[in-house]
Amino acid sequence: MRKITMFTIAAALLATAAAAHAGSLGRPCTAAPQTQWLPIEALQARIEAQGYKVQKAKLKNACGELYTIDKTGSRVELFVDPTSGQIVGQL
Repeated sequence: MRKITMFTIAAALLATAAAAHAGSLGRPCTAAPQTQWLPIEALQARIEAQGYKVQKAKLKNACGELYTIDKTGSRVELFVDPTSGQIVGQL
């Protein structure tokens, strides 16, 4: 019984780590120079036009990171290409 519990905990931890890595992409959202990026306000406006309520927005690792509330009221962290405002991942 103890082995099953330990296995379940280990599997849950691995799944969480994999989801976090996939959500943060582990790589930049764009290779374009920063001079081609949209202002953070423009990224926020594009995401809000899709029905999200942006609580916090920042640029990090060549990605726009926007902490939002979706249409159902759930918290969603979005990763956005700073050159186009296109969502490239979420967590």
